[in-house]
Amino acid sequence: MPRPKRKRLIETPPTMEGFKPFGIPMSDLEPVMLLYEEYESIRLSDYEGLTQAQSAERMKVSRPTFTRIYEKARRTIAQAFVEGKAIFIEGGNYHTDDCWYKCERCLKLNISKTASKTCSYCHSDTLRRLNKTIITNEND
Repeated sequence: MPRPKRKRLIETPPTMEGFKPFGIPMSDLEPVMLLYEEYESIRLSDYEGLTQAQSAERMKVSRPTFTRIYEKARRTIAQAFVEGKAIFIEGGNYHTDDCWYKCERCLKLNISKTASKTCSYCHSDTLRRLNKTIITNEND
């Protein structure tokens, strides 16, 4: 029996929930899913300019595992660009040290160290949790 997958550490959530091609109504688009850990691999490697070894260390995975995550992210993004598909960023096998919320009223991303019930920008109580429960056990 294979060992369970280790959850990937995500430091920063995306500020948006996805992308869509310009000029095509969302109802006419087929989406592809970009997992949170795939988004994080692109952010660390391409946006921050880290090496794959540095990125793997930050995500708390091996370098070969990071490479597989990164290659899957690139294929997903390439498929969306070439085939004109929307990209939804969600799900995956990850954990984070913060609570992520999206305010349904002002649409701002709220990040806090503890659970929150009100938006830190507009003080609305219409927060929607974006990430899973915080995992604190290193062995998960």
